[in-house]
Amino acid sequence: MGEIRQGARPLPRLLLVTGMSGAGKSTVLDALEDMGWDCADNLPTALLEDFVRGAGGGSASVPMAVGMDARSRGFDAAALPGLVRGIERVNPEILYLDCAGSELARRYDETRRRHPLAPDRPAEDGIARDRDLTAALRKAADSVLDTTDLKPSELRDEMRRRYGDDTDQPVLTIASFGFARGVSRTADLMFDMRFIANPHWVDELRPMTGLDEAVRTYVASDPGWTVTMDRIELLLSDLIPRYYDAGKTYLTVAFGCTGGRHRSVAAAVEMAERLRKAGFSPNIRHRDLASPPSDTIEEQTGRPGRQ
Repeated sequence: MGEIRQGARPLPRLLLVTGMSGAGKSTVLDALEDMGWDCADNLPTALLEDFVRGAGGGSASVPMAVGMDARSRGFDAAALPGLVRGIERVNPEILYLDCAGSELARRYDETRRRHPLAPDRPAEDGIARDRDLTAALRKAADSVLDTTDLKPSELRDEMRRRYGDDTDQPVLTIASFGFARGVSRTADLMFDMRFIANPHWVDELRPMTGLDEAVRTYVASDPGWTVTMDRIELLLSDLIPRYYDAGKTYLTVAFGCTGGRHRSVAAAVEMAERLRKAGFSPNIRHRDLASPPSDTIEEQTGRPGRQ
């Protein structure tokens, strides 16, 4: 639907997610919630307006989604479109989730759940009744989405395409760690910075960390530093949106060096700065930053001066 405005301020979106029981309403609401929508499932119709007024903590910019079907208290398929569209100061839309009866029966059989409209009868009876009860909603819907051939992951992808903001991105963490203390267990992508000259073997830099400007200047003077960071930035700028499109909502990129105090920290800080300038919003986590400097640890993986 086109955006409705009140003066110069856009009205918040209100999406009614409805349709056939078992067609994927919970998956849709979970996907919308992950995208920052304020969601409520099986809300009684009498509480709909109260939810809208209280959603988002009063923020008019927060989109809202409400799941309702034949199980919702006060459900009336003929009256519900008018109720939703009669709420003031929102931009309402109705999404109807449809699905072939044979696929719905298979889903209920696979999950061993009883159909809510046929608790003591075959699921097919409940499906037929559900289709009759929601026929008016299907006709009034702004969009109908058939989920018969969609896996849950594909349905979530479809929600991101339809309702995601262009600025959506995974929760991005840039981490540093020391290989001598074990590899990062949470990393999705890992880069080894041990080829860079090691500040630990410079007396005045040893007590410092990669947060200090002197250390960052030292590692940046290594011939391999800038070209490596340029290539990693280019790679991440391409991969981060691809991970989000594939359904990954959390992404950790880790930089490692020997002790986890100098090169990896400097790399994480610089890459976070680069990615912020590129439009991303990374968090930073330094696993081993507080560890004391140790010649024994730094000597584990190679000769002083490099490793």
